[in-house]
Amino acid sequence: QVQLVESGGGLVQAGGSLRLSCAASGRTFSTYAMGWFRQAPGKEREFVQGISRSGDSTYYADSVKGRFTISRDNDKNTVYLQMNSLRPEDTALYYCAATKVRPTAAPGTYDYWGQGTQVTVSS
Repeated sequence: QVQLVESGGGLVQAGGSLRLSCAASGRTFSTYAMGWFRQAPGKEREFVQGISRSGDSTYYADSVKGRFTISRDNDKNTVYLQMNSLRPEDTALYYCAATKVRPTAAPGTYDYWGQGTQVTVSS
């Protein structure tokens, strides 16, 4: 069992930055690949970025290329999402998720989810 808790969301102006954190419980964090997803009202959950167990490989959606960066610290059981050059269309509830397989864009391949942290970008 893995419990995930996101933090770091908030209200920011367009062009600003935020850093999201996702803290995982347990001693098995390094055995899970991790992903960040987001969901805006009335829209489907959307893959943002993923990272392998070791952190050596990362994956991203085209919509955040060059603006967002995922990283992880296995000693701290934490995965991060650094978000720069934020746009109003980035407004959403952001979730982290854990998977035993390679990170993918499909939410159904993830085993555990956090409750989400709200990011709101004003224009």
